[in-house]
Amino acid sequence: MADVLARMRALDRALPADDGVAVFNRVYLAVTEAVAARVGGGAFEDPAATGELDVRFARRYFTALDADAAGLRPPACWRPLFQLRRHPRIRPLQFALAGINAHIGHDLALAVVDTCRALECEPPALEGDFDRVGTVLTGLEESIRETLMPGPDLLDIADPLTHLIGSWSLEMARDGAWAAARMMWGVRGLPEVAEEFAARLDASVGLIGRCLLTPLGHPAPAGA
Repeated sequence: MADVLARMRALDRALPADDGVAVFNRVYLAVTEAVAARVGGGAFEDPAATGELDVRFARRYFTALDADAAGLRPPACWRPLFQLRRHPRIRPLQFALAGINAHIGHDLALAVVDTCRALECEPPALEGDFDRVGTVLTGLEESIRETLMPGPDLLDIADPLTHLIGSWSLEMARDGAWAAARMMWGVRGLPEVAEEFAARLDASVGLIGRCLLTPLGHPAPAGA
């Protein structure tokens, strides 16, 4: 996991602070640091498998980044964030949630399948620690929202951001990722079916991401 953290930190230093990808990367870095600390602290039943999953999960984010940087076509789930990363009318919290949506909603399911293949195990062998990672994510989600949400003087119940962020749930995205991983593992002997399912998952997660990045009608307040 050291290499994963090193690249995230390098991205954090290199990207402009208000870049949408930078906003997501800072969130992901905080999550990865928290998971790495717990892996080292013995919080997981199988630290090696958890570390393997975490690395394979991160690689999918890096692969999407590299594809975009090279002018290639990244997965559909990542395209809204890459295309709109500098839009002045999209709030930082929207960028963070769009990145989390892409990574949890699509990449996590594929990373579970990748890990099962690498470790020659079935998804249920990873389920306990998958849920423990989910507990870390849930604990950090509230902090993320508090950090990136405009203060009460800038946001009220009528602000569209209030309604937009209420339309997406980390817990539901994680549950969907686990179900998708089980599905793809179950049809792994039918490559065409597995490929079609993965493509449709990618497209549907991308559509959600585009909705999360709806411009809200006025530039983001300075410092928001």
